[in-house]
Amino acid sequence: MKIGIDIGGSHIATGIVVGKGILLGKESKDIDIFKLGSEERVKEVILETIDMEIDILLKRYDFKVSDISRIGLAVPGSPTETAMENLVNLHIKKFEIGKILAEKYNTKIKIKNDGKCAGFAEKKYGALKDYDDCIFLCLGTGVGSAVFLKGELLEPKRHPGFEFGHMVIQRDGKECNCGNKGCWETYVSMKRFKREAIEKLKLPEDMESIELQNYIRKNMDKKDTQELVDELITNAAIGMANLINIFEPEAICFGGSFVYYNDIFLPKLKEKLKQYMFNKDFDIKLVPAKLKNDAGMIGAAEI
Repeated sequence: MKIGIDIGGSHIATGIVVGKGILLGKESKDIDIFKLGSEERVKEVILETIDMEIDILLKRYDFKVSDISRIGLAVPGSPTETAMENLVNLHIKKFEIGKILAEKYNTKIKIKNDGKCAGFAEKKYGALKDYDDCIFLCLGTGVGSAVFLKGELLEPKRHPGFEFGHMVIQRDGKECNCGNKGCWETYVSMKRFKREAIEKLKLPEDMESIELQNYIRKNMDKKDTQELVDELITNAAIGMANLINIFEPEAICFGGSFVYYNDIFLPKLKEKLKQYMFNKDFDIKLVPAKLKNDAGMIGAAEI
């Protein structure tokens, strides 16, 4: 069996993957980077959480460490074969996590960009399996992505590439964690959307995500709620139209917490896209991720 680990900007999820992309079981823990302080403490928490989750899963399904054939990590930024690098939302410059885990678990370690892992899983087992030319977008803390042309994942030679979240869509715009201004992900990050919704709609600071989703649905007839959603949709459409104009995909699949608003966002987004697309009659499918938040773990274990 394989272990797939998805390290996000606000959570760490670990799963046991068997057979052809079957997630036998998983463990997940939320992490608040801003409360951890130093980069070294963030690294410690990541390792502690991974060890804890693997231990729980091995015991639950009666596996031993020696049963692990490989461990795959889906991580943000620009990972190398052995390290996590340039994780702007986790405030980590470099972390040689591959060497540490290989020594501890005595197995092969594979580290890949999280967007590519999740996109790979959706292409092989999920919502994109019937499309040759397609794009996967994970809208969560940031923007993860993967592009497939003629059924093949596009991968540059040097870095993971396709950092669509860091396309600049607004000159001198909002400051991004990467140090630039106006990056696309600063306008479509679901983490920022939640923060802005709480501030602009004067909601409780400790409101849970599911509560916010329900509030938005129940209050879509109110002007301030409509304006908040329309702003997000417009910014999402600008970035997506750029991608469509370049790659001409048959379909775009959405992962991350964006998918929990599909009933609200997707119809509005499809209509708004026509305003910015070059080929305005081009028919494109907008589909929610079938594997949802499990895609990163499955892809990490198999890519």
